[in-house]
Amino acid sequence: MKIRVAEINVEIHNRFPYLERLCRDYIADFERPDIVVSITEEEIAHERATAKSPCTFSDGYLESLCTYRAIAEELPRFNAFVFHAAVISYGGEAFAFSAPSGTGKTTHIRLWQKVFGDAVSVLNGDKPIIRIKDGVPIAYGTPWCGKEGMQENAAAPLSALLFIKRAPENSISPLSDSEYLSRVFYQVYVPKNSENRVRFLDLLHIMATSVPTFLLGCNMEDDAPQIALNGILSHKNRR
Repeated sequence: MKIRVAEINVEIHNRFPYLERLCRDYIADFERPDIVVSITEEEIAHERATAKSPCTFSDGYLESLCTYRAIAEELPRFNAFVFHAAVISYGGEAFAFSAPSGTGKTTHIRLWQKVFGDAVSVLNGDKPIIRIKDGVPIAYGTPWCGKEGMQENAAAPLSALLFIKRAPENSISPLSDSEYLSRVFYQVYVPKNSENRVRFLDLLHIMATSVPTFLLGCNMEDDAPQIALNGILSHKNRR
């Protein structure tokens, strides 16, 4: 199977049809792959054995997880990395919302859709790729998008990164560099290969210095998206 994600050609020697269904929106035709992935039975068995709870997932699903990590390992060679976030496109720009699982990323981006309607599209609900092109971070949709299946094979320049925390009232405030670093490392895949790891750290630095980051206190009420947008726009106008 051949797919193209973040303008990167990936050839996958999959064993199970699950991946073909998952990646159907990203199927591509090319002669020369940038990344080749072939997951072994041993890797799938290890994925099952190391699950945090008794694993009832199919081998096909586990193969897809192994494939995602194999791709993530190689992405820094192409100035890219996987980021655990929900990303929307609004006004031609991408906004990324990151938080630990269960905090409410999906609920928040559904509020954006409710408040702003068709002006909002969801690039990815869980694991977008961020790729630096000519010094600009671009957010891309991927097939790995969470259980809700919210994704689009599209891209937009990343204009804001917001870390969500539950709060009684909605609020938004800029993050310092140290606060950014303390939060971002929990939401990224860090490559095991030392050379790719160095490149990855450089990419995180570029994102930190070119994309404003915020802490979004959120109670998931309908005014949350407008407060978030007002904070982003206010920061942009002061620059």
